[in-house]
Amino acid sequence: MKRSKMMELGVGLFMLAGILGLVFLGLRVSGMTLQPPGDSFRLEANFANIGSLKPRARVTMAGVTVGRVSAIELDTDWYDARVMLELDGDLEGKLSRDTTAAILTAGLLGEQYIGLSVGGDPETLANGDTLRDTQSAIVLEELIQQFVSNMVSD
Repeated sequence: MKRSKMMELGVGLFMLAGILGLVFLGLRVSGMTLQPPGDSFRLEANFANIGSLKPRARVTMAGVTVGRVSAIELDTDWYDARVMLELDGDLEGKLSRDTTAAILTAGLLGEQYIGLSVGGDPETLANGDTLRDTQSAIVLEELIQQFVSNMVSD
């Protein structure tokens, strides 16, 4: 009888550890954290095509995550996608006005994220400013279509 209770306790602890591991992996994959949000500032960027970019996607500089995409909406004046970026507060006043934003892909068919590249303009971006220089997402289907149409025309 004693052995049976020890076995049940061991199996229960093993199951608890497995469930906690799955929750941890789920949080890591989704990009959610249990930390309270810190100081941040907001920028906007307009893109002609965002591909499969989603809210909560990473915003990186030199490969380091510096923020997240907070919202995506349609700009009805220009019919572009308006992307709101929530960046770390310590970057406020340090990004130059000619900073570029490009939609990049992690891996061949991986998630899409925004990569920022700082320019050399002495004037800096403030909270609520708009990034003017953007590069839209490369859509794999369009590349394949161009390749096939070029093969057929040759």
